[in-house]
Amino acid sequence: MKISEEEVRHVATLSKLSFSDEETAEFATTLTKIVDMVELLNEVDTTGVPITTTMADRKTVIRPDVAEEGTDRDQLFKNVPESKDYYIKVPAILDDGGDA
Repeated sequence: MKISEEEVRHVATLSKLSFSDEETAEFATTLTKIVDMVELLNEVDTTGVPITTTMADRKTVIRPDVAEEGTDRDQLFKNVPESKDYYIKVPAILDDGGDA
C-alpha cells in the first residue's frame, strides 16, 4: 500500500508538524515500506496457532476501590524542612537556583 506525500503532509498538519519536501518524500517512502512489511504478515499461515493477547503469565490483580481515611496532614509535614500553606518549598532548579 503506497503512502502518498499528500497523506504525510495531511498527518503532519494534524500533528502541527512541518517538513521540507525532501523529508516528506522520505517519510512517504519509509512509511510505505513499513506498511508493506506489516502486510506480509497476512501471508503467514497461522492455522492452529492459539490467539495470544499477552506474553505475561499473570493476571492483573485489582484491589477493591475502597475509600480509606488519609494520614493527618500535620503528621505528614512533621519532617518537612520548609513549607508554606501545606506546600513543600524546594530550591528552584530551572532558573538561577534562587527561591521560587
